[in-house]
Amino acid sequence: MKIVIIGGKGTIGRKVSAHFSKNHEVIVGARQSGDVIVDMTDSRSIKTMFETIGKVDAVVCIAGDAKWAEFAAMTEDDFHIGLKSKLMGQVNMVRIGRDYVNPGGSFTLSTGILADHPVAMTTSAAMVNGGIHSFVKAVSLELQNGMRINVVSSGLVEDAVEKYESYFPGHNPIPMKKVVNGYVKSVLGSGNGEIIRMYDNC
Repeated sequence: MKIVIIGGKGTIGRKVSAHFSKNHEVIVGARQSGDVIVDMTDSRSIKTMFETIGKVDAVVCIAGDAKWAEFAAMTEDDFHIGLKSKLMGQVNMVRIGRDYVNPGGSFTLSTGILADHPVAMTTSAAMVNGGIHSFVKAVSLELQNGMRINVVSSGLVEDAVEKYESYFPGHNPIPMKKVVNGYVKSVLGSGNGEIIRMYDNC
């Protein structure tokens, strides 16, 4: 299987890429370094990436930015960061990528626990995550040629505890192996339009 993983050098992406690389051809896409360079905020860059790598069996996106700040301090431009990057970046991965995914292939997008359990200073990130969930459920009804799409939603992962634990007091860190399995379920399973939540509780 030929899999392109956008964000394959990030905290979660590295583990996911390493896992799939054991038995599949993995192409890592990233903004600054990787097998192929791609800017999620630029649809032309996304198209160039697909033109460069050609047909694939699976697209996995584990990337996208959103502004974390107090709502009272957020400007319209601050909200547009998440809308252009994490939301429309992933939507465009599907919109453009459907012409490059083989019949029966799949898309896997990424969100997080904030869609269900937001915390302070995450109005933008929570909004974007919820929007992606709705997009995945809706677009799964329209993809053709046997293509599937799912979204993996993670909570605070073990490898990011030091950086983010102050935002999630009392949350139980999710083992990286469990997070990786969410992506395995999406890519190698048969589900379509699923929100694969990798947290049983907060």
